[in-house]
Amino acid sequence: MTRRLDVAAFVLAALVAVAAALLLILGPAGEETASAAVFPARLQVVSKEFGLTLSRASVPRGKVRVELANFGEDPHDLRLRRIGGTRTYSIPETAPGERTTRTFSLIPGRFRVWCAIADHRALGMRATLRVVRRR
Repeated sequence: MTRRLDVAAFVLAALVAVAAALLLILGPAGEETASAAVFPARLQVVSKEFGLTLSRASVPRGKVRVELANFGEDPHDLRLRRIGGTRTYSIPETAPGERTTRTFSLIPGRFRVWCAIADHRALGMRATLRVVRRR
């Protein structure tokens, strides 16, 4: 009799552990929660004299992995700032033929993107990125 109770207690504990794990992953209503494994969005910014090309016009809010790919002949860096915001996100100077990647946590809005080296911004190395709410 005690062996049956031990087996029943073990099975019950295992079921409770599985149910708790599912609640953490799926949330109480069975929908994926924001804390579940959400991978960062990716954005590649290609730089060359004298322009920036974004791989996409918008990204979802949250973690965004930004890669600066320098296909130019001069070093370039990258700055991002939300229009109306005060925080500037930076990717350091990247040599010709190199790539540099940083991950930022971005909120919804329109962001100015530019190269801050010398007069590169004035020469056309600028773009606009939209950060949108997740659907």
